[in-house]
Amino acid sequence: MVIDRSPITDNESPSLAEQFARDGYVLARGMFSPAEVTEIREIFAKMHKEGVPGHYEPKTVRDGVENPDDPLYQYPRVMMPHRFNTRSKEFMLHPKVRAHLKSFFGEEPVGTQSMFYFKPPGARGQALHQDQFYLLVEPGTCIAAWTAIDDCDAGNGAMMVVPKSNDTPVVCPDEANHKESYTRHYVPVPKGLKPELVEMKAGDTLFFNGSVIHGSGPNRSKDRFRRAFICHYASGNLEKISGGYRPLVRMDGTEYDVEAQTAGGPCGEGWQGGLH
Repeated sequence: MVIDRSPITDNESPSLAEQFARDGYVLARGMFSPAEVTEIREIFAKMHKEGVPGHYEPKTVRDGVENPDDPLYQYPRVMMPHRFNTRSKEFMLHPKVRAHLKSFFGEEPVGTQSMFYFKPPGARGQALHQDQFYLLVEPGTCIAAWTAIDDCDAGNGAMMVVPKSNDTPVVCPDEANHKESYTRHYVPVPKGLKPELVEMKAGDTLFFNGSVIHGSGPNRSKDRFRRAFICHYASGNLEKISGGYRPLVRMDGTEYDVEAQTAGGPCGEGWQGGLH
């Protein structure tokens, strides 16, 4: 099928850009068409059935301990599909996503990462965290475009964001509750702020900047997946990024490279970032 290239309205992107600047995140309803959502779902169902490069190894998801009964052992997330699947790359560089990112960054964006989460029934969530901790973009920060491929609510582990945490410094995280989170990092919510659940329909895209504290709870439903296609971007003027995100992808699909980040971020020189 063909990517939906119909333009956003003249006043939609500026309005969302104002919300993004104020709160650090914004929800763009219906960013992907129903047909596009169906295609994305089918692409990754086929990958899961056939097996592809780019999957996290199941034991990595479970902190080095293999457990075939863990839903995430059975449905590991797909990392960097844009590097080996043409359609995934085209969806990463979606014209509507590009238009919004350009208004948020104030200049042309570049792609840094793509992922697909299946989050089947019974799967753990991901503790509150900040994306910039991993990407270590310099100068500036990253922006995530988190697209729902299923309807998301509290029952199946919808996203939570902390409004106005975009001004929060990126911190070295605490240890997460491994019974609730498949990742080990947890960022406490600053005093005076609180997480808010973001209910989404399939095709909606949640944009948030790299300092925004966000995460999700477990999928407690019995029969609903909470699939998501997630991409990260940086401003075109970036000079450094954590090594695992290189090479970068311009929005016209061409690749280029920048210097690998070595500063270590809030955890010091021993921490070089990494995929998340």
